[in-house]
Amino acid sequence: MSNRIHKIAVLTSGGDSPGMNPAIRAVVRAAVYYNKEVVGVFRGYDGLIEGDFIELDARGVKNILHRGGTFLKSARSERFRTPEGRQQAAQQMKDHSIDALVVIGGDGSFTGAKVFEQETAIKTLGIPGTIDNDLTGTDYTLGFDTALNTVVSAVDKIRDTAHSHNRLFFVEVMGRDTGFIALQSGLAIGALDMVLPEEHQSSWDELTQYLEKAFEAQKTSNIVIVAEGSKVGDAYSIAERAQQLYPNVDAKVTVLGHLQRGGAPSCKDRVLASLLGVSSVEHLLNGKSGGMVGEICGKVVFTPFDQVIGKKKPLDTQLLKIARILSI
Repeated sequence: MSNRIHKIAVLTSGGDSPGMNPAIRAVVRAAVYYNKEVVGVFRGYDGLIEGDFIELDARGVKNILHRGGTFLKSARSERFRTPEGRQQAAQQMKDHSIDALVVIGGDGSFTGAKVFEQETAIKTLGIPGTIDNDLTGTDYTLGFDTALNTVVSAVDKIRDTAHSHNRLFFVEVMGRDTGFIALQSGLAIGALDMVLPEEHQSSWDELTQYLEKAFEAQKTSNIVIVAEGSKVGDAYSIAERAQQLYPNVDAKVTVLGHLQRGGAPSCKDRVLASLLGVSSVEHLLNGKSGGMVGEICGKVVFTPFDQVIGKKKPLDTQLLKIARILSI
């Protein structure tokens, strides 16, 4: 273990996700375990620029394991995008004798961490925190499993109404650039089809084929999961097209929105956050920085930021095939 690092800062940046609080807890307690000081940074990179710090110890992160969101708050910082803002942040860390920084967030947050380390030589380490699960270098990101459970719970309730009234529901879930939530939740709830950002206009033709087969089979409830970034359109526009094509069908729309980001983290997210939080501290103390810790096939892996930022993780096509086989 390195003796060069004596104090570690931890912040959360970008969109919040369930699992951030357990990750903060793990970072703090791991640092204390290894006899290092640790501070929390409020409001992400803005708080780093302003020196909005709080000294934390093992008791300072009690009773947050089960809480959603992030008690350190999160933000997207325009000031940190500038060299002047990053230099102010570096000076704040120097003034408070902070040697390293753990960033819990996604692609944009890691971009900031990468540039910050390059410009200042301050060691940075990333923990993947985003419900979208779109980061390479890890099988799952913090918050993804909880978001899936939230979607499944909501759609299970929607199905009761769909079945009672013989309605067609279009449920829009988060996923501006990727369809991980739509795909896995669609498989889990037995969706008729999923409309994904990765697929193009041909998705509409495929959707109508599934709808016609469902109507011919006289299915009493039909649910289509729509990722918000679908190239076919949002749930409302797709439902309107379906209503025009099938005027005798009662089409309804539910947009789950930010509901998917909230709630207590699932067991899986708590365990993953604990694993990656401890691993982030151990990697820093072992001289590793400039990258992200993740879990692949049950093992902790370190991936340099260059191999994470801007790299799009592909969907599991086997899951997509299975979902459509089972939707008949």
